[in-house]
Amino acid sequence: MRNFLKVLRRCTAVGAVALAAFSLQPGTAQAHDPEPRPGPGVIGGTPAAQGEFPWMVRLSMGCGGALYTQQIVLTAAHCVSGSGPNTSITVTAGVVDLQSSQAVKVKSTHVLQAPGYNGVGKDWALIKLARPINLPTLKTADTTAYNQGTFTVAGWGATSEGGPQSRVLLKAEVPYVDDATCEGAYGGSLTPGEEICAGFMDTGGVDTCQGDSGGPMFRKDDAGAWIQVGIVSWGQGCARPGYPGVYTEVSTFASAIRSAAASLGG
Repeated sequence: MRNFLKVLRRCTAVGAVALAAFSLQPGTAQAHDPEPRPGPGVIGGTPAAQGEFPWMVRLSMGCGGALYTQQIVLTAAHCVSGSGPNTSITVTAGVVDLQSSQAVKVKSTHVLQAPGYNGVGKDWALIKLARPINLPTLKTADTTAYNQGTFTVAGWGATSEGGPQSRVLLKAEVPYVDDATCEGAYGGSLTPGEEICAGFMDTGGVDTCQGDSGGPMFRKDDAGAWIQVGIVSWGQGCARPGYPGVYTEVSTFASAIRSAAASLGG
C-alpha cells in the first residue's frame, strides 16, 4: 500500500493567473490552492457552447459545481471549510464566459459538508443559495448503472498543470477506469465504492485540474438526458499518463445527498 499524496483538484480564486504554493499533507491531498485541484481546466478540453451545460456554476473560492436544485449547488467537500451558515460564497451561473455581463451571481446562505468527511472519500457538499436560479438542474445517478463508458467533464480550472485558470468553460471526454486499474496507480489512497476513476491511462493528456474541483462528471442516461455520476475530487498532477482523475461516486451518496438537500430546504 502506498502512502500516496492526494492532490485535490481545487480551484484558485476566479481571475487569478497563478496558484498559491501547494500544501502537501500525507493521506489528504495536494491542495491546488487556494483550493485543491482536479484536472481539466479542462486540460485537453474545448470551449463549451453557451447553454450547453446550463447547470454548471463557478464558485468564488475557485471551485466548480452543478445545480442540484435551483437553489442548491452540489460540489466537493474539500471546497468548503465545514457546515453551517455561510454568506461568503458567490455563485456565478448562466454563462460560459465568467466575464460576461449576462452572468447570474447569487450569494450563499448555508453550507452542508458531507457528514464524517475527513479528507478521505465522502467528498461532497451542498451550498444553499440566497434565491433560486432559474436554470435547469442536473440529475444525479442513484444506481451504478451509469458508472461506465465515456464521461464528460467541464470546468473553468487550469488548462495545464500549475497553469492559469480558464475564463471560458471548457469540456472534454474521459473514459471510465476500473477500480483495479485505478488502485494500481494510487494504492491504498483510493476508496473503492466511494470513488470512481476516469482518464486516459496510456497517454494522459485529458483531465480536470486545479480549479475544477467540485464540478460534475456526467454522461447521457438511457433516455438521452445528462446525469451526474461523479464530482471532481483529486488526482496525481493533471492529465499525467498512468494517473487517472478520481471522482466522488455520486450513486454511493445519492440517498445522503437527497436527505441533506431536504434538510436545507429549497
